[in-house]
Amino acid sequence: MKIYGVTGWKNNGKTGLMERLVAEFTARGLTVSTLKHAHHSTDVDQPDTDSYRHRAAGASEVVLASPNRVAIMQELRGSDEPSLTALLARMRPVDLILVEGYKREPHPKIEAHRAEAGTALIAPDDPTIRAIASDTPLDLDRPVLDLDATPEIADFIAKELGL
Repeated sequence: MKIYGVTGWKNNGKTGLMERLVAEFTARGLTVSTLKHAHHSTDVDQPDTDSYRHRAAGASEVVLASPNRVAIMQELRGSDEPSLTALLARMRPVDLILVEGYKREPHPKIEAHRAEAGTALIAPDDPTIRAIASDTPLDLDRPVLDLDATPEIADFIAKELGL
């Protein structure tokens, strides 16, 4: 499986870029999965559902299966957060896994950057960032792509990965 990341600070367009890249790559006939890191506490399960009640009762893992999807929820209950490598190992084989977040991990990445966010670029101090997708021209030592030019960004990633 090929792995490529989209990184950047909050409100710089990471999730929108991820969404557009998934649509672009799947339109090209590739199978794509995503893995997103959240720094805050998150819960995809809702109170008053059976699966929520199972977890609240103490289950370590709850698998919710239906004809449309399967959700696996694991409670860490004080254990360390799984590493990116461990999470990737659990995923089913696909052509491409796009990873959102995980700024400090060594996989290749593209940084999403919006001028109005007012945040500093990560790229100057991070050689794993191979290009920047920006809404404004930048003078850097690596490619700067238009943040809204999804096909060109996908072409860049595909070339990098030999897809």
